[in-house]
Amino acid sequence: MQVVTEVDVQPGRVDRFRELMSEERFDAFQQTGRRAAERLRGVTMWNLNSTARGGGVAEMLRCLLGYARGAGVDARWLTVEGEPDFFEVTKRIHNRLHGSPGDGGGLDDAARASYERVLAAAAADLEGLVRPGDVVVLHDPQMAGLLPTVRRLGARAIWRCHVGTEVPSELADEAWAFLQPYLAEAEVYVFSCRTFAWRDLDAGRVRVIAPSIDAFSAKNRALDEAAVGAILAASGVVPSMPSPNGGVAITTRARMVEDVPVPAGVPVVTQVSRWDRLKDPAGVIEGFATHVAPFTDAHLVLAGPSNESVADDPEGAEVLEECVAVRSALPARVRPRVHLACLPMADADENALMVNALQRHADVVVQKSLAEGFGLTVAEAMWKARPLVAGRVGGIQEQIEHGRTGLLVDEPADLAAFGAAVRTLLEQRERAAALGLAGREAVRRRFLAPRHLGEYAELVTALMDGAAEPATR
Repeated sequence: MQVVTEVDVQPGRVDRFRELMSEERFDAFQQTGRRAAERLRGVTMWNLNSTARGGGVAEMLRCLLGYARGAGVDARWLTVEGEPDFFEVTKRIHNRLHGSPGDGGGLDDAARASYERVLAAAAADLEGLVRPGDVVVLHDPQMAGLLPTVRRLGARAIWRCHVGTEVPSELADEAWAFLQPYLAEAEVYVFSCRTFAWRDLDAGRVRVIAPSIDAFSAKNRALDEAAVGAILAASGVVPSMPSPNGGVAITTRARMVEDVPVPAGVPVVTQVSRWDRLKDPAGVIEGFATHVAPFTDAHLVLAGPSNESVADDPEGAEVLEECVAVRSALPARVRPRVHLACLPMADADENALMVNALQRHADVVVQKSLAEGFGLTVAEAMWKARPLVAGRVGGIQEQIEHGRTGLLVDEPADLAAFGAAVRTLLEQRERAAALGLAGREAVRRRFLAPRHLGEYAELVTALMDGAAEPATR
């Protein structure tokens, strides 16, 4: 049975970035793209991951590959359809790479057999697609097992890891030991943060490339107040919002878990993320209920994807159920101010517009992760000039400069510190606005697609030109 599926990627217009960059930077970006396209003439650049929707990796691939195609590169995207036990194993690896035990299951011979069974079928599908000299980027633990196949087919092999922990642990070492037999075949390892690179990897093959957002996507494009109100009202997330069309049509509705709808005009604290224990949605609820709600009139909107929508995350439904239970147990005076939003994903653009409107409507955006790969929701909110409170973990601390572009909580599990930071931004509106504006400028300089594309172009060009070892950054 075929398990590899190609995702349609429409070419993007790279010239649209001219409005967001200085003329000098834009000209350099275009020149880098032209050199890469020329060097890759006749070569296909494949990207493989486990899902076409439901996470930051999928969103980045749609953006980056679209712009690469627009620049003349034959960039293509493949996903691998796994079985439930495959995703249980890969989620286990994912959690351990973050230093978390996850479901506590083993990475034993049975786990390896489940992992390799799916990837053996994927390898057979790649036989008819990948040609000698192609470049193949394999994303995250799910795809690492295909590295030997890529090299056997005569292609250049890059492993791109979006997860990790800055604190070594036995759990992380166990995950790395599981992956090590496959990783030896990679010519380059690309990480989001330097601290994520396992100490036993060949340092000469390590490259650090921070992720990015697409400023022009449905999730990040500019929305005026009328459009925000129309989206939130039509989707049912904040039905009390004024709902003129605003130039945006929404046909799907969120499933809300709430006592009453979010009232118009109240301060709103928002977290948007997968239903994942490492994002600590239950902690967000408890921290808000105990340390924010008693001192303010704010409401909390905790949003995530509808749980049937994300094929590669088997724990999502369990975590959502836990959040529903935590919310139900809140005191009656607080519970009506906590709203859970399950955002439909049948239409990717509508889902993205809901997230966009939710973040723009928020007075404070939070990302209370206990561990994080990079956390693109942070850059997304910063791009919208929203003030942020987030845990000082993983790639979040690469994005937020504490006290200048947002507030970082040193111990994310400290609910009192989390609540105090949120209250600070709700109470000190001028400071919150200044943090938001500084955050937007930081994203413009560091976390938009042109920088990301340029670094990939340099990496692939060096690899194709036979550089023995790409320079680390």
